[in-house]
Amino acid sequence: MFCLAMRTNQNILSFNTIYKEHYAGSFRFVKSYVHCDAGAEDIVSESLIKLWNKIKEQNTLELKPLLFTILRNATIDYLRHEMVIKKSLKAYQEKQSQELNFRISLLEAYDPIELFSSEIQEIYQETLEKLPAKTRRVFELSRLEGKTYKEIAKHLNISTKGVDYHIGIALKNFKISLKDYLPVIFFL
Repeated sequence: MFCLAMRTNQNILSFNTIYKEHYAGSFRFVKSYVHCDAGAEDIVSESLIKLWNKIKEQNTLELKPLLFTILRNATIDYLRHEMVIKKSLKAYQEKQSQELNFRISLLEAYDPIELFSSEIQEIYQETLEKLPAKTRRVFELSRLEGKTYKEIAKHLNISTKGVDYHIGIALKNFKISLKDYLPVIFFL
């Protein structure tokens, strides 16, 4: 038991020595390729552990060439992985860009006036025809012919309050008939 504990302490001591001697140079080497502190730290730490395991297996004395090979391969793997991530991100961004262009083209092609004008015109005509004759005539004189309330009152021989009343009735009927289109109408 004592012998195992002594060997473990020697292993830890030897690993610490290798770590201290080779970490800084290994970090600079890897960082010069990966340009990321965290990535370089991970690669170097894992590579030093891998080096230590190989030393224990093979009892090799040529540490630097072995460490360089491990660092080089780990750095290549890291960079290839980064390249895959960047390609995936680029493909995703291209797809997002295509979708945005598609949505923009849909909105540019969308003509709400054309889309709703025939339906609205049809509902407007039906509602106008359903109005009482006098209310319809007052509304037509006001909205279609552009006459003032005073002119309409004189023309139809009613008071301006009567004109206001008939316009109110007509607008109320239009509001009910066109309730589904009001947000679009107000927006336009």
